[in-house]
Amino acid sequence: MSLMRCLAAAVWLLAFSAGRSPAAGPELGAAVKSAEGLPRLRSLLVSWRGDLILERYFNGARATTFADVKSASKSVISALTGIAIERGHLSGIGAPIGPYFPEIADARKRQITIENLLSMRSGLASTNGWNYGAWVQSPNWVRWVLSRPLRSQPGESMDYNTGNMHLLSAILTKVSGTDTWKFAQEALAGPLGFTLARWPQDPQGIYFGGNSMLLTPRHMVKFGELYLHRGRLDGRQVVPSAWVEASFVPRARSPVSGRLYGYGWWIDQMAGHTADYAWGFGGQYIFIVPDLDLVVVTTSSPNPGENRREHRIAVYDLVENLVIGRIAALY
Repeated sequence: MSLMRCLAAAVWLLAFSAGRSPAAGPELGAAVKSAEGLPRLRSLLVSWRGDLILERYFNGARATTFADVKSASKSVISALTGIAIERGHLSGIGAPIGPYFPEIADARKRQITIENLLSMRSGLASTNGWNYGAWVQSPNWVRWVLSRPLRSQPGESMDYNTGNMHLLSAILTKVSGTDTWKFAQEALAGPLGFTLARWPQDPQGIYFGGNSMLLTPRHMVKFGELYLHRGRLDGRQVVPSAWVEASFVPRARSPVSGRLYGYGWWIDQMAGHTADYAWGFGGQYIFIVPDLDLVVVTTSSPNPGENRREHRIAVYDLVENLVIGRIAALY
């Protein structure tokens, strides 16, 4: 960082600590102005170097408003899987799912691994898109997922599939001796200092894996900061550091968006920096930019709408150009 930029950053942070929000200045002011013009946006939070330098709520949302984070839940399920492996509940990332589901008759399906589920390479036909309604209205979600045909060999190619994460929630329920919500509260939310709200369950009582978790934007920032610091918080290793690093290694590429995917996390280049992010339907995001010591969170209306896709693109561009790009300019 040049001397002038270093001084500018120091002045900026001093203004923040004195109670004068830097969002009113030129650095993030444009981001706030742009956010105010998005009717579906509910929150925009920026944590830089451990300080929450921007926290704004829009269109009736408040700090205490729970957001349905949709598929950003997959990143939480990934964290719980890493913790379960560390505790010895699971033998490892290469463990096949067959022993957890003895009802599987197809030998190829029995060889699907924990890693295949996390990286969306199970080979099972997806529960998403046109199949989603039939899946969540079925009397047994796990059985419905396992009954799907294999479209490719396990580990061969990526097909985004929320059913994969629901199988992981079912496995976590079996191996942890409790349900996914209680396990998540004890192993993750509790150490982060908040109580995790209950989210929907399937007809068998298994908490929805990979969708519909309820978090406040501040909870999302806490989770993002945990991963930014390689799973460590206040001197305590909550998520194994090796797991965090492994989660950010690209394992597959989406055939739809072309973006890279790790273990429940997307990976992209944003404003010239690597960003790892949790991504939920409608514009629920937790962006982590390690080399800028930066976490950015957005929440939006989770409801379908004609302009949903345009909104998501607008949020992504806002974060890339008006937050990440502006913070990078201070270095």
